[in-house]
Amino acid sequence: MTTTLRPTGPLQRAADGTRSRHYQVCVNSRPVGAIHLGTSRSFGDTVAVILDLRIEEPDRRRGRGTVAALAAEEVARGWGCTQMEMNVPATAGAALRLAEVLGYTLRNRGMEKRLGDRPPALPAGSRGRPMTQSEYDAWYEYESEHYARTWIERGVPEAEAYAKARRDHEQLLPRGLATENMLFSVLEHEGTRVGTLWLALREDSAYVFDVEADVAHRGRGHGRTLMLLAESQAIGAGRHVLGLNVFAGNTPAERLYESLGYETTRFALYKPLL
Repeated sequence: MTTTLRPTGPLQRAADGTRSRHYQVCVNSRPVGAIHLGTSRSFGDTVAVILDLRIEEPDRRRGRGTVAALAAEEVARGWGCTQMEMNVPATAGAALRLAEVLGYTLRNRGMEKRLGDRPPALPAGSRGRPMTQSEYDAWYEYESEHYARTWIERGVPEAEAYAKARRDHEQLLPRGLATENMLFSVLEHEGTRVGTLWLALREDSAYVFDVEADVAHRGRGHGRTLMLLAESQAIGAGRHVLGLNVFAGNTPAERLYESLGYETTRFALYKPLL
């Protein structure tokens, strides 16, 4: 049997410069599913993304999805892409197993926690305060470099990683420290600065963009306190869902978030196209 992808419409170009196209998945010319292939908003035309892949129920568990994903890789190579990405909901076990079979590597995962109505208390001696402008300037320079290096360590070419870091920060923080609905805090313990927090307030939730204990004060529970501060700020602002991203390999952070009750909502995986 021969599995092929049949275009169902023209190649589309979005306003942000990404491209995408819909295909039927066919076995011996018989439609058995559909796939939507595009390029990455974050990394541009060199990174292809499987936006959606569906196989009809009668044809599942026969390897159709695997072959369709491999065919999508050939299309992506034809587009000049050097990497594939896939975002998989945590509930989609079959899709995650497919990604593993195809050689995708976990890059990061999204996590989320439903918050109660009562802000958690911080440990004795700990308090959060707003970040000053001079602290923000130093934090911004450090965080931008650290953010780019994190992507580079996970397979993103250096130029693209720095471009993403610059673009993301420009979009998220157009007014810097004064950007609306962005909260920047310093955690102090017994009067000494021990960490920083960047929390975003969204329409019906909050999101931790950056949380980090200072190097000299790690291993003392301040990371947990920073997360309690984030939860307190979210609840205080009327948000009762708190989300975050954690990169693969950051085992201490993963364990911390899990111990605090955060649950994985999605997996982001990638694969180089050789």
